[in-house]
Amino acid sequence: MKWAAEIAQSSEFIDKKDKGYDSEIAQGGSNVSGGQKQRLSIARAIAINPEILIFDDSFSALDFKTDAKLREELAKNTENKTVIIVAQRISTVLNADQIIVLDEGKIVGIGTHKELIENCEKYKQIALSQLSEDELK
Repeated sequence: MKWAAEIAQSSEFIDKKDKGYDSEIAQGGSNVSGGQKQRLSIARAIAINPEILIFDDSFSALDFKTDAKLREELAKNTENKTVIIVAQRISTVLNADQIIVLDEGKIVGIGTHKELIENCEKYKQIALSQLSEDELK
């Protein structure tokens, strides 16, 4: 549990709770923030050590620094697993092995970030709306 919480960037706020890992989470997670709730959900998924992890917009409530650190730790600890991340933020998928770009339910691009910047106008438009040209390189 602690291993999964560390990967999910949850251990710091868990350790600050009076009962630490024995703290109760209210129904619906009303006693934690949106970002903390997402990180706890990610930790739960990691803790069962599945072969495939699917994160459907699971990083959206995280600040960019926490998102980056979580993805870095996730990559280190899931080398032999399949990880699928559904995201709207380019920074969340920037270093993915493969990105699939959907537009109105249709696939309009498949490739790495670099390939899509060069060959997929829709991806490039989305990326430029979120990041500067320097950040995209």
